Amino acid sequence: MSKKEADRWLQGAEEAYPLAVRLLGEMVSIPSVAAQHRGIPEAASCVLRSVEELGGEALIFDDLPGNPVVYGFFPAGTGGDSGKTLLFYNHYDVQPEEPAEEWETPPFALTEREGKLFGRGVGDNKGDIAARLAAVDLLRRQPGGLPCNVKFMVEGEEEIGSPNLAPYVAKYSDYFAADACIWEFGYKDEGERQGLVAGLRGLLYMELICKGADQDQHSLSSGYIDNPALRLAHALSSLKDQNGEVTVEGFHDDAKEPTPEELEAVRKLPFDGEAIKKLYGLRLPLLTERSGKDPRVVTAFESLLTVCGIHGGYTGSGAKTLIPSEAIAKVEVRLAAGQEPQTILRLLRAHLDRHGFGDIHINVLNDRQRGFRSNLSDPFVKLVQRTAEELYPDGVTLTPSHPGCGPMYDLGSVLELPIVSTGIGWIGSRYHAPNENVRIGDLKQGIAHIALLLSRFGQPITTT
Repeated sequence: MSKKEADRWLQGAEEAYPLAVRLLGEMVSIPSVAAQHRGIPEAASCVLRSVEELGGEALIFDDLPGNPVVYGFFPAGTGGDSGKTLLFYNHYDVQPEEPAEEWETPPFALTEREGKLFGRGVGDNKGDIAARLAAVDLLRRQPGGLPCNVKFMVEGEEEIGSPNLAPYVAKYSDYFAADACIWEFGYKDEGERQGLVAGLRGLLYMELICKGADQDQHSLSSGYIDNPALRLAHALSSLKDQNGEVTVEGFHDDAKEPTPEELEAVRKLPFDGEAIKKLYGLRLPLLTERSGKDPRVVTAFESLLTVCGIHGGYTGSGAKTLIPSEAIAKVEVRLAAGQEPQTILRLLRAHLDRHGFGDIHINVLNDRQRGFRSNLSDPFVKLVQRTAEELYPDGVTLTPSHPGCGPMYDLGSVLELPIVSTGIGWIGSRYHAPNENVRIGDLKQGIAHIALLLSRFGQPITTT
């Protein structure tokens, strides 16, 4: 693509930007916090109105358990290919705004300052909804109209693990059928490279509970009464060794092996261990420095087990001498593609039993997400990468499998389509934190990229 053509799309994005900001402001004003059951019907209706305002067909599916799923459809124009369909997956729910006192501006009022837009959801994920709708409207106004059919799936439970999305996808698969899908997120890294993602992890999240007594005991009995906190600590330490290697038998067996192309892509990704240590103030060596593994390969392809928190007994100020009656640990497994949550759960149960911890109860909190990876050789993956490289002058990275979790498997396996994620965020977007933001320039680039991608998708896709 010539610089002249790139400039044309960027100029179009300038023209589409006011619409994107207006739509984004309307969405951000609704506190659609799924974890707290706030603003959900209002947010779904807002998305529906936005689609209809721009001339699209919109429906709200709410006949199954869980929050409503919004369907949007824009047909190809007279000059487009009505036999090709691109699906956008997004979500209208957001994280809670707490701690509210750390916001410099109201979290549910879109605010512009210093070349950025602030508000809960601007980066994750309402800003991408607005950018994509603005790009669709931009192309609808071009001679010949949209170059292909465009569909939207906008759900309302992504921030709580999408526990009810799969039944909607299965029941309404005819509505959401498409040739390819653009996923919800994407951001520029510390080197201003635009990140593309072709896969996500699954998630198994649980509590390990060690119950030792009906009530706390005085610590003078610690010579003969077992301590649930220590017992749980021993059980947790049996799951991983000091190099971070998971020691659960069979834990990695079902993980899908990376292809040579995927390994090559991962090894091209930037990774600066010393910068990471400095950024987070790490005081210990990286686990991969001990194991000798490539951290990029581990992050992309190995299933990851993490102890997220431990609670038991007295944790207040001062001293209280006791043996806690119970101890609880929050544990997650980020599943690689190919792994079944229930299989990993059985392996964990068998491991605990085999090591003498049969009394420790596993309480499953989330076991519905599986990992997914698109084929990097798919022409659509190549198209997304190529168009991004044409519009992002500071470079593009392609990650075969991001360590983040999401319901990508639910769409990819049922609808049988390639999926690539790209978006308008940057490394300082502060997703899930106070003062969430996107840069205005990134939003405009995101509109231009989606418009270019749609225009090319409506043409025959080549692998060159």
